[in-house]
Amino acid sequence: MTPEFALESLPGDGDGPPRLSLRALHRPKFGAICADWLTTDLARRIGAGRRQPIGRAIGLHKPRLPDEGPLRVLDATAGLGRDGFTLAMLGAEVSLLERHPTTCALLRDARLRALAAPGAQAAAARIEVLEGDAITLLAEPAHRGRWEVIYLDPMYPDDGKSALPSKEMQLLRELTGGDADADALLAPALACAGRRVVVKRPSKAPPLAGLAPSLCFDGTQLRFDVYLLPLSP
Repeated sequence: MTPEFALESLPGDGDGPPRLSLRALHRPKFGAICADWLTTDLARRIGAGRRQPIGRAIGLHKPRLPDEGPLRVLDATAGLGRDGFTLAMLGAEVSLLERHPTTCALLRDARLRALAAPGAQAAAARIEVLEGDAITLLAEPAHRGRWEVIYLDPMYPDDGKSALPSKEMQLLRELTGGDADADALLAPALACAGRRVVVKRPSKAPPLAGLAPSLCFDGTQLRFDVYLLPLSP
């Protein structure tokens, strides 16, 4: 079966603007998916605050000096942007990076809708969407130190033993081809980040590239591996 996809505009919720959605033409029983940052589930995650595992792993629970501004974070494997938007709502300045133009289109649409939503505008204004290959971008000398934190959440490979992933994840994997080069992300991320690299992993998965982290923050079914870097003098 050859994957075939189409972008379409669907009506928004209530009086909201329309949503750009992705439909898998080769899977007619699957519904369309979109990057939706304004759901009740995501609002509940945001409401857990900066001391939840992802906030502590990123370092958002630490006080900032007035002249430091928001914590600068690159979500180098942004997917549909939910973690990135959560971090922005918790106060970070976030760059969302994806290499597939269709995924980037969904992210830009989500940002536009968030800019029009009361309570989300300030966070959406702290988000930018970047299109490109993460390994290439991280290796560019001009980007070294641009982000204090680099966040990686690569798709975990399907080993045939785990439960079938969600329909949304199946479609993203088919669209993008997955993240077979995930291990190769860690070294350039460590070279590029200003303070730390954070990797989101399933609880029982080995560390990315086999490199033990400095510390871990555990969730219910996943963990956040943190690689701390020496601060620049």
